[in-house]
Amino acid sequence: MRIRYFIPFFFSLLLVFACSAPTKEQDKVIALPEFVDFQAPDKNPAELTLDLFPLANLSDYGFFKGVMRSLIPNEGVLLYEPASSLFTDYAFKSRYIWMPEGTAASIQADEEGTMDFSEGTVIIKNFFYPMDFRKPEEERRIIETRLMVKSNEQWEAYPYIWSDDQSDAQLKVIGGEKQVSWMDEKGQPQVINYIIPNKNQCKSCHNIHEQLVPIGLKAKHLNHAITFKDGTHNQLVKWADAGKLSNYSAVAIYPTMINYQDQNQSLELRARAYLDINCAHCHRAEAPASTSGLFLTYEETDPLRLGILKTPVAAGFGAGSFTYDIVPGKADESILTYRMGTNQVGAAMPEIGRVTVHQEGLELIKQWINAM
Repeated sequence: MRIRYFIPFFFSLLLVFACSAPTKEQDKVIALPEFVDFQAPDKNPAELTLDLFPLANLSDYGFFKGVMRSLIPNEGVLLYEPASSLFTDYAFKSRYIWMPEGTAASIQADEEGTMDFSEGTVIIKNFFYPMDFRKPEEERRIIETRLMVKSNEQWEAYPYIWSDDQSDAQLKVIGGEKQVSWMDEKGQPQVINYIIPNKNQCKSCHNIHEQLVPIGLKAKHLNHAITFKDGTHNQLVKWADAGKLSNYSAVAIYPTMINYQDQNQSLELRARAYLDINCAHCHRAEAPASTSGLFLTYEETDPLRLGILKTPVAAGFGAGSFTYDIVPGKADESILTYRMGTNQVGAAMPEIGRVTVHQEGLELIKQWINAM
């Protein structure tokens, strides 16, 4: 008799828990506090001096005006967009640069159009996620803002983490972690633990000759048109007109890189642009991965240096069971795509800056290799 009564009671408990348990999609909905329309203090970035850096809050600099979470740039804060964007776990980005009054950048006469910036220049990079990727112009959640400041002829990095109510961002030199959720372009819920690098980790990627340097701020990245408040203009021209590019010449020929997402461009150029912005900050002769012998800049022409039928120098288990960086016609047998497609610590590339695989980027590089 006990067993007879226990069985229906047991199944009734299962039914209650089954009905009340959240679905997978419900599991992925993160409750957030209401956003706060905090008004940025009335500050002028022209009053900044290098001895003030770093300030405690992003709002203290005066780079943005009005409601802080709207990220409306103040006077003198210039928008910029590289032709191709570095992948950071599907985060959207908005980028600005501020240069002290009376100063301007200049372009070097090298094959990439490397830019020199004056003392006190500040690069401002915001990382955010639209709540719904199908409606990117609607509600969004800002995760972090990274500042790079040129001081004493060197760059310093300062990470700022946004509060959950989106009122402001606070300096956190130790970095942090945020759980982020969104609806992707297919209407599927996504959740990741987004990693905000600490101050020292920034140098892992932003490294040339053991010095911290910007990424994506060369003539080849900026020599194209973007939309400003007053219309669409070439960025180099816009900077020159604003007095922020000292040696721009309309008759000079500056290097240009394409957007790897532009389907109208060739597969070769798209793949090379992707590798340049995502890999070449390390995989170049002047950077930490120089000892690998694998150089992935947009300008590289040597097939062996690009990894074609090249054995790795010291990849260890990071090479998986594969022999060559790139096997023409066989993407699935290439170390390059293996490392792009794994999250295993010690094998994943890049080593930091992502916790997810960039499926679209991986597919692009596979297509490129298979077409060889």
